[in-house]
Amino acid sequence: MRRRAKRVKPEILGEILQKILKKRNIPHTSTDRYLLNIWRRAVGPQIAAQTHPDTLKRGTLFVRVSAPVWLHQLQFMKEEILGKVNELHGKEEVRGLFFTIGDIPSPPPVGPGPPPPSSPLSGLPVRDRNMMRESLSTVRDPELQEILERVMAREISRRRASEKRKAPGK
Repeated sequence: MRRRAKRVKPEILGEILQKILKKRNIPHTSTDRYLLNIWRRAVGPQIAAQTHPDTLKRGTLFVRVSAPVWLHQLQFMKEEILGKVNELHGKEEVRGLFFTIGDIPSPPPVGPGPPPPSSPLSGLPVRDRNMMRESLSTVRDPELQEILERVMAREISRRRASEKRKAPGK
């Protein structure tokens, strides 16, 4: 009687390549750009500078952290980070976070490219700029202040354009 050949489960090609590269000591980066972008948006620039998401396996996101202090702090923030990651991802794919201490790759070098966007205040009259600065002076969070500045500038510009359209017709 003939024996049946043992069936081998198919492996994911990415995992096979990672094993081969690791075995041959070839450095590799396997982080998905989409995942990296979501991570940076979920945790903000300060934490993103101290962390690097490696891989997402079976619902667990493996993240390298620069120092034990950061690892300890992030343990307390796990649930909040998970919620933000899944909210930005649009589905509940990430069910857990696993932090390890490791080297964090430096951000890509900033080469010659498009100039940074001008300030949202640059196109507004002095009166409007002063009003916005006065209103935003009480906001302590610089990131929130920047967002509110953009929103206010857009709204003021929209209103001014609407007023100009209505004025000649009167």
